[in-house]
Amino acid sequence: MTELKAGGAGQSRLRVILAASVGSALEWYDFFLYGTAAALVFGELFFPKSDPVVGTLLAFLTFGVGFVVRPLGGILFGIMGDRYGRKPVLVATLLMIGIGTTAIGLLPTYAQIGIWAPLLLVAMRVIQGLGAGAEYGGAVIYLVENAPARHRGFWGGFAPLGVSVGNLLAAGAFALVTMLPREAMLSWGWRLPFLASFLLILVGIFVRLRVTETPVFTEAVVARGKVERNPAMEALRQHPRNFLVVLGARMAENGLGYFFPVFGLSYVITTLGVPKSEALSALMLAFTIELFAILGFAALSDRIGRRPVYLFGALAGVALAFPFFWMVGTKEWIWIAVAFILARAVVTAAMFGPQAAYFAELFPPQRRFAGFAFARELGSLLAGGPAPFVATALVAAYGSWWPVACYAMFLSLCTVIAIWMGPETYREDIAADEPVVVQHDLPVAMPQRA
Repeated sequence: MTELKAGGAGQSRLRVILAASVGSALEWYDFFLYGTAAALVFGELFFPKSDPVVGTLLAFLTFGVGFVVRPLGGILFGIMGDRYGRKPVLVATLLMIGIGTTAIGLLPTYAQIGIWAPLLLVAMRVIQGLGAGAEYGGAVIYLVENAPARHRGFWGGFAPLGVSVGNLLAAGAFALVTMLPREAMLSWGWRLPFLASFLLILVGIFVRLRVTETPVFTEAVVARGKVERNPAMEALRQHPRNFLVVLGARMAENGLGYFFPVFGLSYVITTLGVPKSEALSALMLAFTIELFAILGFAALSDRIGRRPVYLFGALAGVALAFPFFWMVGTKEWIWIAVAFILARAVVTAAMFGPQAAYFAELFPPQRRFAGFAFARELGSLLAGGPAPFVATALVAAYGSWWPVACYAMFLSLCTVIAIWMGPETYREDIAADEPVVVQHDLPVAMPQRA
């Protein structure tokens, strides 16, 4: 098959990258902002009648609510993305997360309206979760379907790069408000990062409205009449093994991706008593280094394949589970920083970097968005959503960190098994109806994947 033009007709590669990565960064700034607030202030503001540990558990439980609805968002918007195009869905998901986040910044607290405060918080979290269920998948697919055939991993890496930028912005925003006097931060300071997202969302909408549809969707789906009524169910029925590979691959990447920055931050501050400013600065340094590591691992997957790079990250997760707690347990800033850097810039980055292209390559174009988003967000429900809650509950139940380290090892081993059983995809033609490996610019038909 003739390679489709990278970047689509009439738009630059820079515009494609900005539309996906900048929008992704702004959206995930909103989503991760909630996780940081849950670790730092939501327990006291929305669940004040509970003791501190229970309050944090309840805050993390509402954090998990967003993950419960993410598979629903993945199915709904994934089907729309495969039927009507990638671009309109990217705009819709951006609006949903932006509205949910801005509204959180306007919510009254428990002291003001009682039980309605946590209920409204959950409602806004549901809106966020529905949008997030397809946002990342849409950004990834938009990048990969516009990318040159031999550089899909590198191009796809700009979507997780955007997630890391969102992480960094969220941590930075709360690092600034924690400099306020405690009473000011709890009364109005915590709202500022949420309200600021409104302006950021406007920027994202402006960027995404200026891009065109991907050439793969236009030429390989619409022009060939390959639009399906229910691509989500077809992806599950036609590609069960690949669907399960995505689920398993998410266990470590998503579980540890939230485990270290969300639970880890709460553990270092609440349990170990490290000052908030020191813990946040260590985490921000890790996020900064991770930006470069993600692109490096993504580019490496274009050379040696998606599976070896992903496996390295999952095995590193097994190796780091116990040392992470040994290092943060010193309560010294340098070792806390090293622990977060290894967790984010090695473990998570090695999986997150190649993941974008890998998951997109596992499904054909006519059911790529729905298959990608549905499987990926179902994995989020099983891994990322429960991770901070389970970890906090284990520390509270056993009075020690070692059960949490075992939990992190379990998540990593699940991913090792999934990637080991999965196919290699980095040489495939993603515009083909069925997998076709491209070698030396000549397509060679391959047997259909399971």
